[in-house]
Amino acid sequence: MTFTTRFNTYASEDDTISCEAEGFTFTARIVVDDCPDAPDQRQDGFWPSLYKNAPGFIGPGNGFRQRFADAQAKAEAVMEAWRKGEWFYCGIVLSVERNGIELDPHAASLWGVECNYPGTDNSYLTVVANELLPEALDAGRAAASRLAATVTGWAST
Repeated sequence: MTFTTRFNTYASEDDTISCEAEGFTFTARIVVDDCPDAPDQRQDGFWPSLYKNAPGFIGPGNGFRQRFADAQAKAEAVMEAWRKGEWFYCGIVLSVERNGIELDPHAASLWGVECNYPGTDNSYLTVVANELLPEALDAGRAAASRLAATVTGWAST
């Protein structure tokens, strides 16, 4: 049970991929994360540091100044790309349906995922969707059971 298609190398809000398992259809979609915080506000250690107890500590050893300069340049490029809107944080949200009936529009999700992050191909978005599938399958089974109990109860009255 996996998504065999993947999200595009350059993805947009509301892009989707789908797969089927156990009679259910699962759709994973990209939803823009509504948290406006910048990457350096979300991630401890985003900015490199030469201080031993600070998040982002580069570490001692040969070439630490060059490693620091490289990490600083990368962090600055990532921040600039974020400011320009070239990448964004998103949620991967899975919905589940059976026989064309949506059972749960938000069966599973993970938020704060980087979409179109510099130097990546967005393959991680599909990895996240696949990791959420077991949770979505459980939600689909539970929703189908509730629906069946409701229909059975209604039919017997």
